[in-house]
Amino acid sequence: MNAELGVATVEEALEGARHIVAERISEDADLRKALRQLTFDEGVVISRKVMDAVDEQEKFKMYYEYREPVKSIPSHRMLAIRRGESENILYFLLELEAERPLGVIRRHILRAQGDWTPQLELAIADSWQRLLNSSIQGEVRFELKKRSDTEAIQVFRDNLYNLLLAAPAGPIAVLGIDPGLRTGCKIAVVDETGKLLAHDVIYLHTSKHGTAEAAKKVEALLQQHSIRAIAIGNGTASRETDAFVRDFLREKNIQDIFSVTVSESGASVYSASDIARQEFPDLDLTVRGAISIARRLQDPLSELVKVDPKSIGVGQYQHDVDQRQLQESLESVIESCVNRVGVDLNTSSWTLMRYIAGITERTALNIVSYRNQNGRFRSRTQVLEVSGIGPKIFEQAAGFLRIRNGDNPLDMTAVHPESYLVVEQIAESLQAPVEEIIRNPSLLEKLDKKQLSAGSYTVNDILEELRKPGRDPRDTFVAPSFHEQVRELSDVQAGMVLEGVVTNVTKFGAFVDVGVHQDGLVHISELSNRFIKEPSEAVKTGQIVKVKVLSADTKTKRIALSIKALLEPSPRPVKANSKPAQKPAAVSATKPAPAAAPKPAPAPKPAQTMNDKLSALSMKWKVR
Repeated sequence: MNAELGVATVEEALEGARHIVAERISEDADLRKALRQLTFDEGVVISRKVMDAVDEQEKFKMYYEYREPVKSIPSHRMLAIRRGESENILYFLLELEAERPLGVIRRHILRAQGDWTPQLELAIADSWQRLLNSSIQGEVRFELKKRSDTEAIQVFRDNLYNLLLAAPAGPIAVLGIDPGLRTGCKIAVVDETGKLLAHDVIYLHTSKHGTAEAAKKVEALLQQHSIRAIAIGNGTASRETDAFVRDFLREKNIQDIFSVTVSESGASVYSASDIARQEFPDLDLTVRGAISIARRLQDPLSELVKVDPKSIGVGQYQHDVDQRQLQESLESVIESCVNRVGVDLNTSSWTLMRYIAGITERTALNIVSYRNQNGRFRSRTQVLEVSGIGPKIFEQAAGFLRIRNGDNPLDMTAVHPESYLVVEQIAESLQAPVEEIIRNPSLLEKLDKKQLSAGSYTVNDILEELRKPGRDPRDTFVAPSFHEQVRELSDVQAGMVLEGVVTNVTKFGAFVDVGVHQDGLVHISELSNRFIKEPSEAVKTGQIVKVKVLSADTKTKRIALSIKALLEPSPRPVKANSKPAQKPAAVSATKPAPAAAPKPAPAPKPAQTMNDKLSALSMKWKVR
């Protein structure tokens, strides 16, 4: 004791000693690891509504009084709780049975009993309550966030991948319409390469005169520019605009032009971007949006790479996750998709080419500048004349660059120039020119692979490409068909069977656009007639599906849909060791069947002692 140091009594000295011990306990790395693991294994996430908080749309109603084990809570529920917390509607904590962490600390700290044991017990309790509890909770909360962020980002990656690789309508002239009410619908015509040919404004929703005038303008554009498709943005007034287009095509008996609704998510972001201003400096924002809608139908990949992927709207709580990790992950997806499809050196924009391996934004701009000054590229090797492209960059990029109708037919394939000699060996072996092999891939059946100098993997890749030269890995385009009589949420009735497009896939289900400005949800339990762990096992973004309406609530603007309801029930698996059902024994009409002999009573089990019960219980709850 020392009064000068503020330790005047024995109790004060003991209290100071307990604080020192408590701090040392809290700094033990192995103990902290054990407590974290205990919280993950046995902890419970508890969320509650903040007192006096206003949740107008009751988005977080299910989490007002909610409990779920830490080890099993799905990422989307954890993210929902965190969002509720950030909006000051919910708060959450992690709960453990009071004695469990104290038991773990005792086993780690108490080596022997002595006079100090009561003081050490107090130090253990103080260390947990004052130092460790909040710290361990913070660490586990951080790990839960990391885990949910990772899963949410993976969902976004998968959705973006499927969206970017959506089926293109191809090089056709398209009329794009950006629907609107008061300001009218902006229309733009693009040719097969996406070049703007004409633009105008039509007013469909003001009067009958406006509709008649709109029909005249559309008819003139169709005749003047040989349009093959009409793309309608899915924003405000899209259903009314779609109805106008369908009625127009039917009245004019036009059967060689199809119309389709296109997602305009992110189109407004593109319209106001630097890229759009560079492309169309003299055009209004809304006209740029109509151009983007038309191009999205032609080639979704080429147009969507111009937009920040986070504005496309195919994520799951995307604004709540680590933004840097999200951005890096999404950029890698874009690069993967662009390189998988490849780019045409003579038609692709710099915004697309910048994602090719080895090509930077500056190099892509140099390629476009060279193309504008010197005309079409005739061969892949010609790209070496572009400023900023040397042998190393060419080696990285060449396999993803395509040249159609060039000097070398292999330049339109994914075969790398380094492998052209192998193709020449193949041609020599088959005694046929390369052009003939590409036109008639059946010649490859006669090839003896053993005569080739390259390895088997390289040869197989080359042969696969020669069988389908310049093939596009994306699906064939199919236009969805929305129900003619379903245009508003109020038109949707339980029991209806509708066709729609999957717009987003999350951990808990898939959202489907059925043409009423409000996507419906197909919960994971309604996606398939078999057990699935992830919704992505059953559907993907951009997929056209048929759904049955389970319910539609105009107040909450929620539509519940089912795909499973339209599927054949899956057969129940038959157990391999199941015995065939035995036929009942025939009973004689004259002689009754003998009564079955009574079964002997089972021998009584020996009674468990209290020690046996305690031993079994300790084994059950033993902490590893």
